[in-house]
Parts: sequence; C-alpha cells; structure tokens
Amino acid sequence: MVVNPRAAHHFAEAVLQRRKDDAVDAAMLREYGRRMPFVPWTPPADHLFAFRAIAREARAQTKAMAAAKNRLHAMGATTLVPALLTRALERQIAQAQALIDELVEAAVALVKADPELRRKFQHTDSAPGFAAKGAVMVMADLARELRIHIDMDWMAVSSYGAGTQSSGVVRILKDLDSDLTGRRVLIVEDIIDSGLTLSWLKENLSLRGAKSVDICALLRKPGAAKVEVEVKYLGFDIPNEFVVGYGLDYADAYRNLRDVAILAPHVYEH
Repeated sequence: MVVNPRAAHHFAEAVLQRRKDDAVDAAMLREYGRRMPFVPWTPPADHLFAFRAIAREARAQTKAMAAAKNRLHAMGATTLVPALLTRALERQIAQAQALIDELVEAAVALVKADPELRRKFQHTDSAPGFAAKGAVMVMADLARELRIHIDMDWMAVSSYGAGTQSSGVVRILKDLDSDLTGRRVLIVEDIIDSGLTLSWLKENLSLRGAKSVDICALLRKPGAAKVEVEVKYLGFDIPNEFVVGYGLDYADAYRNLRDVAILAPHVYEH
C-alpha cells in the first residue's frame, strides 16, 4: 500500500526529534504510529509529472530571460557598457528563448494528447484589456465603445520621472494583478514617444505567457522614435513636442485637462 508521503514525512520528523532512551517518549511514539491515519495515495499519471516538470523549467527560464533582457535594456541607455557584456547577454537571451520554445512545444504536445489537460486549458484564451496609468482616459472612452466582454487591469510604468525626455530605463511603479497566461492582451497607451518603454513592456508581457500582445495608442511621435513598435490601432501622429492633458502628465500634473496641449517650455526649462 502507498501511504501519504506528507504524513510519513511528519512521522519521520517526530521520530528523529525524540531521544531513543526515553521510555515515555518511546511509548508515545508507538501510540502515535498506531493511531496515525495513513491515507492511501494515488500518484499522478506520468504525463502530469512531465507537464509539471516542463512548466517549472519554463517558468525558471522565462524569469532568467526577463532578467537578462532587463539588464540589456538598461545597458542600452548608456554607451559605457563594453560590447562584450552586451553580446554575452544577447547569447544568454537567445539560448533561453530556444529552450523555452522547445519546452512550450513539448507542453503543447502533452496538452493535445491528454483529455484531462485539454479540459484544464481550454478556457485560457480570453481577452483582457490592459492600460498604463496615463491611458486611463483613453481606456475609459474605448471601453464604452466596445461591444464585447473584456477584463481590465492597470499598470503604471515610467521612463520619464520628472523630466520631459525618456531615459530609456523602465520602472514598473504599479504592476498588473491579472495572470496573462494563455490570454490575448491589448495594451492601451496614451502616447508612444521613443518606443523604448512600449517595446520593453510588450516583450515583458509576452514573457508572462500571453498568447498575443497588441497595442492601441491614442498618439504617436514618429520624430521621436528610437525603436520600431508595431501599433495595431492608432489615433493620431503628432509632432515631437511634450504634450499633456487627457491623461497625459508632466511630473504627475495636468492629467485632468480636458484637451491635449503642448506643455510650455518655461514649465520644465530652468
């Protein structure tokens, strides 16, 4: 008979903690062993063990790759980092991505082959709407126009601080509460400036297991772009000026303005 491994572990711990020459303790241990309810335990099927092992390794590799990409992104904000370190990180990221692809392929094969796993994962393809903090106005107006069910979550991400130019180093001020695994995600943005923040964000959310990540943006500055970001839904292209209002801010001010306006230079030029 197979016993509950957790109960056996606790019993073994109790035995090891007692003195062997204590008659009272010995009697108590015998009685404890006699009364312990050993519960029959059926081990999970082999394919479930395999799936769990693959999932654990995929999570570990994803976490390691996200950390490496964050370091690489931070290095891109300065010219002082040796090229050797950059190439090493790029190789590390490529190797991790290749292994993740293999693990995902193996996991998908297990899910397709097993009815129990198929039932478990058949409802993971929903579509949450996700918005950054500055896009609250855009998200509210967009949600009112949609005629399908969506889940909404919020995230605060910054590469500006109190300045008017992106630093290229992304900080997550408030993270998501939702699990994105297997879901279609739409990022709703107020404005695309250099594209560095949004490029990093899209990659970060993809690494969390999202099935797809698309972008909807109210405004875009083509003249400020440093990286190319694919935008599925775009409102307007604007000149390379710092704008505020309708959710857009400078040092967390002016978000509540009804219109979008260019911020006067004397506000931030000292």
